[in-house]
Amino acid sequence: MKFQVEDVTVYFPYDHIYPEQYAYMLELKRALDAKGHCLLEMPTGTGKTIALLSLITSYTLSKPQNPVKLIYCTRTVHEMEKTLAELKVLHNYQVKHLGPQAQILAVGLSSRKNLCVNPTVVAAENRDSVDAACRKLTASWVRALAAENPNVPTCEFFEQYEKAGSGAVLPPGVYTLQDLRAYGKQRGWCPYFLARHMVQFSNVVVYSYQYMLDPKVAGIISKEMQKESVVVFDEAHNIDNVCIEALSVSVRRQTLEGARRNLSKMQHEIERFKATDADRLRKEYNRLVEGLAQGGNLPLTDTWLQNPALPEDILKEAVPGNIRKADHFVHVLRRLVQYLEGRLETENVEKEGPVGFVASINTHAGIDQKTLKFCYDRLHSLMMTLEITDTDEFLHVQTICDFATLVGTYTRGFSIIIEPFDERMPHIPDPVLQLSCHDASLAIKPVFDRFQSVVITSGTLSPIDLYPRLLNFHPVVSRSFTMSLTRDCICPMVLTRGSDQLPVSTKFDMRSDLGVVRNYGRLLLEMVSVVPDGVVCFFVSYSYMDGIVNSWNENGILKEIMQHKLVFIETQDVVETTLALDNYRKACDCGRGAVFLSVARGKVAEGIDFDRHYGRLVIMFGIPFQYTLSKILLARLEYLRDTFQIKEGDFLTFDALRQAAQCVGRVIRSKADYGMMIFADKRYSRHDKRSKLPGWILSHLRDAHLNLSTDMALHIAREFLRKMAQPYDKAGSVSGRKTLLSQEDLEKMGESIADEMLR
Repeated sequence: MKFQVEDVTVYFPYDHIYPEQYAYMLELKRALDAKGHCLLEMPTGTGKTIALLSLITSYTLSKPQNPVKLIYCTRTVHEMEKTLAELKVLHNYQVKHLGPQAQILAVGLSSRKNLCVNPTVVAAENRDSVDAACRKLTASWVRALAAENPNVPTCEFFEQYEKAGSGAVLPPGVYTLQDLRAYGKQRGWCPYFLARHMVQFSNVVVYSYQYMLDPKVAGIISKEMQKESVVVFDEAHNIDNVCIEALSVSVRRQTLEGARRNLSKMQHEIERFKATDADRLRKEYNRLVEGLAQGGNLPLTDTWLQNPALPEDILKEAVPGNIRKADHFVHVLRRLVQYLEGRLETENVEKEGPVGFVASINTHAGIDQKTLKFCYDRLHSLMMTLEITDTDEFLHVQTICDFATLVGTYTRGFSIIIEPFDERMPHIPDPVLQLSCHDASLAIKPVFDRFQSVVITSGTLSPIDLYPRLLNFHPVVSRSFTMSLTRDCICPMVLTRGSDQLPVSTKFDMRSDLGVVRNYGRLLLEMVSVVPDGVVCFFVSYSYMDGIVNSWNENGILKEIMQHKLVFIETQDVVETTLALDNYRKACDCGRGAVFLSVARGKVAEGIDFDRHYGRLVIMFGIPFQYTLSKILLARLEYLRDTFQIKEGDFLTFDALRQAAQCVGRVIRSKADYGMMIFADKRYSRHDKRSKLPGWILSHLRDAHLNLSTDMALHIAREFLRKMAQPYDKAGSVSGRKTLLSQEDLEKMGESIADEMLR
């Protein structure tokens, strides 16, 4: 269908549109017009992705004089493929209506592991090994050697791509990772470098968060992107954690031992070069006197991770004299490693700020702040000079230099925390030194500054006013949408007590109470006897799930549950969990039904959908608070309180409830779907906790469902399932609550009514 949103003609590939999609487009258009950033919360299963893609591509088509580029960031490769598949449908529709002028180039970009077509390279087991195997065949010095000696192996796909030169381009179209690999094989070109090259010419780029937020990667991939770009972070409820991880580094004993081995190997290489090619080391020294800025003109194959710190001006300075010579630099790193080894030999937990830590390094190891700041770039330069291709073996020394650069660059927003052992296993010595970032705004600030519009969107962004404070920005539009439904197909309930009227909770003093464990078991047993198909349960942690399942097994509750449905459990092993999920789906498909026991903040809670018969009921056992004794969390809470005036309790509750909402939101994936959500903890009945759930869940949570016991919840579940079994009016034309709008409806009512429908 084709309709107007103010002055933009939107091409939408389906015959009907949801009112909330239309309202979402209106808000998005206002943000684009204002050239500002926005926060939009939209319920799961309401077509958020297609609404975004339709509006932004149509916006570009209607303003050809200043086109905007769309950079769409997803969390996983699976989500990236789904987004590109949606875009393909949309692109075909636009080309059908507008002809060749609507043609665009859209590319998905991922790591070499997902794009490489060279069988010898892609056989390596992990991402770092694939990168190193690729570098061994494509680095400029390897190819220079191969030109003289044909026995030196190179990559035929890369050679063909290079030979094609400026002719190696992608024709217009939408390319998923699968399409890129197929096109690469067909033409004999390397899909990874082709995609990297085409990113700057594409109208739409879809890639992972890290490519935009992790400065080491963003410095290479995203630096060519023009300012007139719209950056979308989809499923961005955890964006603050992604930003913090991008700037945090952990150093263990194994890291330091590995770094020592790396440095010995480098020293050996330096001696070899001194004997055979001393001129190369002298050239590097002269280059470093002038500064690092000309590192930018390296061949594409030689570019490596960029500096993890963000200031640009550092690159224009000359490298400090004491690390210009390769020998001296290796010696400085040896002293740094020795100092860190000394710091790990501690009996007590230590916490220090970056300024104090740098002063201590200066006193004990004689390395000043400026030297630390240049470590990462100096290492990069040295690895280029020494022609090192097996970069996966040098990860340890990279980690040390990453740590040094961050400590030397930032004076606030970080803590150095040294823990002699994991608190949960105090008898096993496992010292770890962590540079932990507390300020999510540090990693995302360059994105807000550089691009004209940044859209942060997800199904769970409540309370929406906390995100601008955490990320330190001012959105021009901030809006939470509800779901327009013709029937109440979501049934949330808060269960506060068992059938014996004893309160249930995972509060620390109550969680191991046998009464609570028994009541949780009884709740699941009663529910599996009435709910058809799939039931998904989320626990607050792996250890708590193990303890409860063990107790249920001893009490015989598990055996009783198994008489109704099969039980599958998520473990920390990815392969086991994938197998359990597959078998869970098979059990649901054949009508037997199954129970899946899972953990909040785990892999399943974040990315797996339990739509249709795979999830008719989800039970959240407890409130998934973070481990509150963690030293890193305590340091972050202190920083948030002092800098952004966010209270500890507020942040912890916000964080726990967005995880809970993420878990229960897995069960509804479209409007034709239906499901129940049980929040099994007495604390959910408190207003301060409950009010932080997303609006689209709260709007269906009735007052009568706020303080239930197991038998009351069972009665409500029976009623709800009976109601859902009735035929219903999908478009809402009879009941007067329209949930599907056709082109005529939109023309008739204009934007005001659509807005009112969602108020």
